[in-house]
Amino acid sequence: MTNKISPEAASALAQIDKSRLPKHIAIIMDGNGRWAEKQGKARVFGHQNGVEAVRSTTETAAKLGIEYLTLYAFSTENWNRPKEEVAALMALLVQTIKGELPTLQKNKIRLQAIGDLESLPQATRDELQEAIDATAHNEQMTLILALSYSAKWEIVEAVKRIAAQSKKGELELEDIDEKVVANALSTTGLPDPELLIRTSGESRISNFLLWQIAYAELYFTPVFWPDFREKELYAAIADFQSRQRRFGKTAAQILSEEE
Repeated sequence: MTNKISPEAASALAQIDKSRLPKHIAIIMDGNGRWAEKQGKARVFGHQNGVEAVRSTTETAAKLGIEYLTLYAFSTENWNRPKEEVAALMALLVQTIKGELPTLQKNKIRLQAIGDLESLPQATRDELQEAIDATAHNEQMTLILALSYSAKWEIVEAVKRIAAQSKKGELELEDIDEKVVANALSTTGLPDPELLIRTSGESRISNFLLWQIAYAELYFTPVFWPDFREKELYAAIADFQSRQRRFGKTAAQILSEEE
């Protein structure tokens, strides 16, 4: 990504209060296949072009000052897609992780991953772990890839961990609270997302971070993921900042606290 910024992006950026940025943004990257089909191309062509959107969004978020960015890259349900598409996605994932490592290092971005990583092909797991280890010292931003992930799977796994602790006598029933559950999830140690973005015009959560987005602001854009760039990210953040986050309180209470 160059240092040049389009007039549209500059206008969107001007609407943002950098003192009130969301700490953690999560994105459901949707629309790659439909974007390709509209151009008469194979679906994998859309996935390939979606890589540029990942690079642009990640760099933009890091430079803006976002601390955590989670990208829904591959769901457990995606394994049900045609075998050829899944194989192409796995190969593209390996290629992308390897190719984007210099970008992560240049922008001091730490890479992490959540999901049923053991279900990934060995080559994918190896490339992923190498990148995670290589960027572990970076502190500008943490990029979390959700791979072979589903929130229902994650919650079931958390219940199993808690049940095992209870069976061993390490955890009493009355001690199980929200904190215990949160610490059993794959996102333990990470702040919950404050803003969830979904591209392509669909208005669904699609089994993504169901526990963690309990109080996230939801932003749906008709833009297909391959066309998502910095101005779209700025627009989503500006929309987030236009909302009043009450967490169960009244508007009057929030205004009183801000005075």
